[in-house]
Amino acid sequence: MTVKVAIAQMNSVVGDLAGNAAQIVEYARRAAEQGTDILVTPELSLVGYPPEDLLLRQAFYLETAQALTALGKQLTLFPGLAVLVGHPAESDGRRYNAVSVLQDGVVEAVYFKRDLPNDMVFDEKRYFSSSAQACVFEVKGIHFGINICEDTWLPDAPALARQAGAQVLLVPNGSPYHMGKQHQRYDVMRSNVISQGLSLVYANLVGGQDELIFDGNSFVMDAQGQVCAQLKHCEADLHIIEFDGAQPLLTRIEPALSLEAEVYQALVMGVRDYVGKNGFPSVLLGLSGGVDSALVLAVAVDALGADKVRAIMMPSPYTADISWIDSRDMVARIGVRYDEIAISDCFDAFRITLSKEFAGLKEDTTEENIQARIRGTLLMALSNKYGSIVLTTGNKSEMAVGYCTLYGDMAGGFAVIKDIAKTLVYRLCAYRNTLSAVIPERILTRAPSAELRPDQKDQDSLPPYDILDGIMAMYMEENKARAEIVAAGYKTEDVERITRLIKINEYKRRQAPIGIRITHRAFGRDWRYPITSKFRD
Repeated sequence: MTVKVAIAQMNSVVGDLAGNAAQIVEYARRAAEQGTDILVTPELSLVGYPPEDLLLRQAFYLETAQALTALGKQLTLFPGLAVLVGHPAESDGRRYNAVSVLQDGVVEAVYFKRDLPNDMVFDEKRYFSSSAQACVFEVKGIHFGINICEDTWLPDAPALARQAGAQVLLVPNGSPYHMGKQHQRYDVMRSNVISQGLSLVYANLVGGQDELIFDGNSFVMDAQGQVCAQLKHCEADLHIIEFDGAQPLLTRIEPALSLEAEVYQALVMGVRDYVGKNGFPSVLLGLSGGVDSALVLAVAVDALGADKVRAIMMPSPYTADISWIDSRDMVARIGVRYDEIAISDCFDAFRITLSKEFAGLKEDTTEENIQARIRGTLLMALSNKYGSIVLTTGNKSEMAVGYCTLYGDMAGGFAVIKDIAKTLVYRLCAYRNTLSAVIPERILTRAPSAELRPDQKDQDSLPPYDILDGIMAMYMEENKARAEIVAAGYKTEDVERITRLIKINEYKRRQAPIGIRITHRAFGRDWRYPITSKFRD
């Protein structure tokens, strides 16, 4: 006996119950047309993931229950199709992360998530209770069990499903992306699921939700751990796989991407969804002639189209000719609206206004920051006037050590490359130019500079970026102690300096806009260090 199981790799919108339900109905229609028996949608597919503190509001549960009932009626259009729908649920005074099996207008089964993640970007114990009950249902003689996301990252829930008679495990997921995540998923699934002798259908969410990226990459494994199907990266997708008994048959496997390709696509989707889901008509950014703003511009155009992107060049007395030449070159290649607004007059006005206060004092970072803040003010003025959201262009290396200006280059609504180390910025630019050469070569080869004083270079104030990024990764992302970092070959003075800068610039990062997360530890939901602290490890 064969059973067809479809994966709906859908892009839910948090709180859009009607829109998400309409998506589920459309996936069900497409699946039913191909003779599908079971459709699996992602974790909390009806309400979007993660709903965060919406889950503390009683009205959210009431409206979800109503939407689930209405969805069940709509799905009667597809008789015999069992649809797994994720949603929050209340039962006996407790709240759960649930999956309901809807078939012919009836809830045939309900599963409550057992293992609630409470680390990294997750805090599900804040919202949900845990359940130890297995859920198994039968279709054409094959027994299907249900787990939800974190359940399969630990051994207990798959074992309970197996004990309850499951032959195939259906797993709705809201598994966020970071570099290397897919290989980690494969390894963990083989360890915790395949060890039970279960085939696996892993249906993951896709889309951007604030700083989180859900990459899709849904897949099917047989009981021996062989990948039998692999869906698209960072794209909505629908795929149907046929089971011969409990054995999935080999079918479409999307080709593996390079690290640069998968990260770039994640950035593009993150911008597209943040701008689109929040209703911004367009974006604007400050273009400097440097590599960071070049990458953000390329991502924005690929995400939204050139007609929704505007670049502003704001030269100061210290802006090199090659900066505006390269900026003009890039916007000509990429086709966006481009304007130049010189800030020299504004800068002079500030210096005149402050001349009495600053009399006898040398110019220093104060005057550098004034230039950055003038630019931030101009960008926010344009944002207010036209409704466009400002994309900031600072990278993770700069954010880590405070090489950025509050209310200056940090001013904006969405930080596209906030989690991209400077060395990775260059790699992503090189990758983008393999698709089409939109970034002028000189932008990639010239020494990086903020151009806020004569002949300024980043390395006047910072160690080389390969050193900075290596220390930052070990200390911030891997939680290594300073002694361990020194033992790895870095100079003690560099380690001391960079770790100190990371600590003292926490107050800046707390005031930065949210940005796309692509590492397993980003500044944001993953990083919750106190601003006021005397501890030094």
